[in-house]
Amino acid sequence: MASGTIVSRLLGFARAVLLASAIGVTTDAADAFGVANQLPNNVYAIIVGGVLNAVLVPQLVRARAAKDGGKGYIDRFVTLAITVFFVVGLIFTIAAPFLVGLYTSGWTAEQLALATAFAYWCLPQLFFYGLYSVFGEVLNSRSAFGPYMWAPVLNNVVSLGGLAAFIFIFGADPTGSRGINTWGADQIALLAGTATLGVAAQAAILLASWRRIGLKLRLNFHWRGFGLGPAMKAASWSLAMVLVTQIGGLVQTAVASTAASGRQSGVVVASIAALAIAWLIFMLPHSVVTVSVATAYFTRMSQHAANKDMQKFKSDLTTGLKVIGLVSVLSTSVLIILSYPVARVFAGEYPATVALGNVVAAFMIGLVPFSFVYMMQRAFFALEDTRTPFFFTTIQISIHITGSLILGATVDKQWLVVSIALLTAFSVSVQGLIAYLALKSRIGGLEGFGVGKSLVSFVLAAIPATVVGILVLQLLGGISEGSFVLDRVVTSVISGFAVGIAMLFTYLGLLWLFKSPELREVSKQLGARFGKKPK
Repeated sequence: MASGTIVSRLLGFARAVLLASAIGVTTDAADAFGVANQLPNNVYAIIVGGVLNAVLVPQLVRARAAKDGGKGYIDRFVTLAITVFFVVGLIFTIAAPFLVGLYTSGWTAEQLALATAFAYWCLPQLFFYGLYSVFGEVLNSRSAFGPYMWAPVLNNVVSLGGLAAFIFIFGADPTGSRGINTWGADQIALLAGTATLGVAAQAAILLASWRRIGLKLRLNFHWRGFGLGPAMKAASWSLAMVLVTQIGGLVQTAVASTAASGRQSGVVVASIAALAIAWLIFMLPHSVVTVSVATAYFTRMSQHAANKDMQKFKSDLTTGLKVIGLVSVLSTSVLIILSYPVARVFAGEYPATVALGNVVAAFMIGLVPFSFVYMMQRAFFALEDTRTPFFFTTIQISIHITGSLILGATVDKQWLVVSIALLTAFSVSVQGLIAYLALKSRIGGLEGFGVGKSLVSFVLAAIPATVVGILVLQLLGGISEGSFVLDRVVTSVISGFAVGIAMLFTYLGLLWLFKSPELREVSKQLGARFGKKPK
């Protein structure tokens, strides 16, 4: 799973770099496309993190006990999901002008028109993201995790082809010299259309993977009387969480969009496009490790919950949290230190690098609690409890909405998106604390499993690693304008590897001295995976 995610994320980075080359990072066109392409992505994140994960896997695990191995349940549920996603996708696409206006504030008529044109092409992604999620969760419920993680590779390949064709035909424009009122229908269709084509491809390849587990989809519209009632009851709370999260995302995007007005004074200002790229960077370690670990353990925890074996349930949960913490703590340190070099890969000039780098560093502060919340949500979903995640998510969103509105009214536009990223880290930390207390109350104490002790050892190992990273970065010239580190993309990449490797070896070396059981377990698994098979 992790290998598929790594390849997908690397290609995703390449796609983001090409996109930045085609339309820039801190430009009006980049923000217009960012809003349009973010609309289906936001809903997709909610679908994966909420309704389907909360409902589908536990129900499918239980349905396998039926005489047909759960085939009838799969056909009915997938048919229902396809129908719902088609209707939702159609409604959202028709409502493109309204949605763009809802998610932006203070934009000119030309920029709104361009964003709306992009949205008409991008919003059908909702349907295909839905198919991808449903087809993938069926595979996950059968412990076939690989295809779900590898399918986005095809998406990125298609999108990369579209971006390469766009640059070849229309030329690169990283600084925004192409006016937003000069965009033609052919440019819009090629840029946004290939983005949607990529999502459609990743859904189609998953359906083809069903044959590997002996499944074939047969549409069945007889939904009554086949055990879908419990799923719909569980979905009601997840749908409520969807609504709350959508409101939070709407407020954040609308407030962040106002930052673009600060460019009128000639200052380079991070807005929606920079926020999206910073989030992509933030999500790299989360996607590679947290999502892979949580996906694997989610199915196991669902089985333990169905068997009422809470000791094994707790063991899987805490093991997942410790592995996630092992990687997330180091990732936080590395990406804060390397926020400017990483930003330089996307931004073509120093001011844009600084603007993007500050947002990246601010986001990274919240990586550990964000990843822990993700794992704990899966624990609740495995218990078929979607109400509790709704409540602690509502608290987080309430904090974020209130804070975003205050920041939008008080913070200088140049620092608005940075402050929103810091607010995200704070609100997610509060959410994580509440989620932990709620989970502890639901399943009993977790003290004997050593999560806190492991987390302390990770932090203690990360502190010297951070010092080493800063020293190596300074030896390479630091992060001032014109330095070797930020001179060109290739020097930023070289510097990033040098700093990252130094920090990695320092971190792992200290954990080895600490005799970290998590490190020994990872080493054992890697040895079994790539070394000789045990006799």
